[in-house]
Amino acid sequence: MDKKTDLLVAALALLFSGSALAAVPQGYPADYQKIVDAGTKEGKVVIYSTTDTKAAGPLIKGFEAQYPGIKVEYNDMNSTELYNRYLSEQASGGGSGDVIWSSSMDTALKLATDYADEYASPEVSKLPKWAVWQNKAYGTTYEPVVFIYNKRLIPQGDVPDSHSALAKLIASQTDKFKNKVTTYDIEKSGLGFMLAVEDLKFDKDYFAHLTDVAKGGLTVQSSTGTMMERVSSGENLIGYNILGSYAEARAKGDNALGISYPKDYILVLSRVSFISAQAEHSNAAKLWFDYVLSEKGQSILANQADIPSLRNDIEGKNDVDGMTKMLGDALKPIHVDTSLLEYLEPKKRLEFIKQWRAAAAK
Repeated sequence: MDKKTDLLVAALALLFSGSALAAVPQGYPADYQKIVDAGTKEGKVVIYSTTDTKAAGPLIKGFEAQYPGIKVEYNDMNSTELYNRYLSEQASGGGSGDVIWSSSMDTALKLATDYADEYASPEVSKLPKWAVWQNKAYGTTYEPVVFIYNKRLIPQGDVPDSHSALAKLIASQTDKFKNKVTTYDIEKSGLGFMLAVEDLKFDKDYFAHLTDVAKGGLTVQSSTGTMMERVSSGENLIGYNILGSYAEARAKGDNALGISYPKDYILVLSRVSFISAQAEHSNAAKLWFDYVLSEKGQSILANQADIPSLRNDIEGKNDVDGMTKMLGDALKPIHVDTSLLEYLEPKKRLEFIKQWRAAAAK
């Protein structure tokens, strides 16, 4: 092969490289091409996330297919680990995540208040207003919080359909439920703490109900996966404050796992994401961010990862409209705003944990 041929091959390779193939999404401003080109030149984006790598897999695959010049470096960790790691890296000035994506909405917003880049996504008009805070922190999903139970060991007539019914069931059968009820450890799980605080906002008898739920002895865990495994095996019988997205995905292949959507109120979690102001790959971060919020990305979440979409224009029933038609006014989405920060104030957090531990006999 002579030099001219070599040059021609090289030119064709460049033409059909990721930079050439990655086009501006339909409906985006024309100057978005600058972000596409710059992101492709950066070559990768670093994600710190609480979403399981398996669940995020289809989204990563879709993004890398749309932007073939950019690799996703995906770091999956629990909410407390994510918070502490990112905070430590920001303090030291070392390398860190370009994008934060956390189910612990309160700690994610706390990080966003100090470290988020302000970015008006082209997708913002398609999102609920309550899901966007100052164009810095964005909700990305619409996930009801549910009860789970072992279908082989809990009679259908005993399945609780409200928080008061859950408390009444366990308090009336303490021997059966001794050390058989599981939920998050609110001191080890940022998500668990936030959900407990949100329960308090919607349930005027929250601590009385917690006391009844704990009468048989409460088993606490730091992950949804562990709780589902224990309930499925029969080691535990009931779990509460479980992410419905994970429960629904598991129940498809697990005949032992049942799901109950409470009728009094259903907390709806929206995983919070932001772009770091110090992002090393800031343009690639914007591309990932917009892809997650886009119709394409949200459709992948809803229909391949079983994580309900925040949008209302997604094919199928796994979006805001579908959830509303199924569950109605019981749905209580947790807003992405500074009300999330109230119980992160150290004194108030400590007081809540003490009160929770006393009610839960922990």
